[in-house]
Amino acid sequence: MANTAVSATVPGAAFVPARRRFTADEYHRMGEAGILPPDERTELIEGEILLMPAIGSRHMACVNDFTRILVIRVGDRAIVSIQNPVRLSSGTEPQPDIVLLRPRPDRYVENLPGPDDVLLLVEVADTTFGYDRRRKLPLYAAAGIREVWIADLGRRRVLVHRSPEGDAYQRVTTVTRGGTLAPEAFPDITLTVAGLFA
Repeated sequence: MANTAVSATVPGAAFVPARRRFTADEYHRMGEAGILPPDERTELIEGEILLMPAIGSRHMACVNDFTRILVIRVGDRAIVSIQNPVRLSSGTEPQPDIVLLRPRPDRYVENLPGPDDVLLLVEVADTTFGYDRRRKLPLYAAAGIREVWIADLGRRRVLVHRSPEGDAYQRVTTVTRGGTLAPEAFPDITLTVAGLFA
């Protein structure tokens, strides 16, 4: 059961209702029971079920470009997972746009990938840029995700985050149009920023 803290009643103090947070297991049971409509995009972030905005055409095109390039160049060295969940903790299960996962014999049938399975995580951000940086990035760092890229559609750049420590990344690089990117796990794979923002 998720934490259900009861607000303390102190004489003279204003009542503040406690939030009911959900675990990832409860979140999945709600989906299976039809409580969460299948056509709604949701994520579980720190026990809260959040509705995510619809995916626009520029966002879709960028994800498709990343996917095409990575599938061809990674081959069997990693699994390219698109808009699928990664369980960071019992109460946090985001659905990043692109994740390179370590290959596993069970293909992640037995359980969802966790932080140790992630070789590279990519968020494609248009309207969600601030949310991805301020809310999700610290969670990725705290979970130990080794490398996160945020593809900023508005400014046509990619922010590369490496070396997580606490809830922050110690190395942050901004790669703009004309620059190239290579995942730390696969330095032989290079992507051009210009090629991702058609």
